[in-house]
Amino acid sequence: MRNLWKRRRGSRLTGLRRRCLQIAASVLGVFVALDGGRPVSAQSNQLSEYRVKAAFLFHFAQFVEWPPEALKDADSPLTYCTIGEDPFHGSLDAALSGKTIGARVLRVQHFRQPQEIQGCQVLFIGAGEKKLLPAILAGLKGDSVLTVGESEHFVQGGGMIGFCVEENKICFEINLEAAQKVKFRISSRLLALAKSVIGGQRGN
Repeated sequence: MRNLWKRRRGSRLTGLRRRCLQIAASVLGVFVALDGGRPVSAQSNQLSEYRVKAAFLFHFAQFVEWPPEALKDADSPLTYCTIGEDPFHGSLDAALSGKTIGARVLRVQHFRQPQEIQGCQVLFIGAGEKKLLPAILAGLKGDSVLTVGESEHFVQGGGMIGFCVEENKICFEINLEAAQKVKFRISSRLLALAKSVIGGQRGN
């Protein structure tokens, strides 16, 4: 009986890992391996990581519905923002260049200080800004801004989508309660692909 329980538990864990590793292949269309199994330098590995994260950011917006008041009109731009040092080093701008979501063109803005943040629909908060995270989230309280981060425990701290790495593969977690507080609707397809979902109701 103990061996059977262990096999079942192992099967559940394997299924979770498999789902995490197949996120891009099944829906988002991006292979999430950081190195593809080949030896790479630390610098090229980091560049690869942020190219993947940039692709994720594009696809996240395809599975999120903003409340009507969050955008000025039906064809106003959808603005992605970063705060502090830009870890993408141009890869986010390149990934979104020329792309649209529905009728909306995509644009990128980079801010240095939390008080400068304005006009964003998606805000990426890098690990380097971890100490500023409480102030950034407090400044956005009540605003319909999709917050995405990469620092440890990002979603537990009130962020909406947090990147994580498992076995050298990029995964993500979702704080559904934080998103629902500002009237976001997140597709059930995206929720199903998250490594974990905390709070809220999944029936979106």
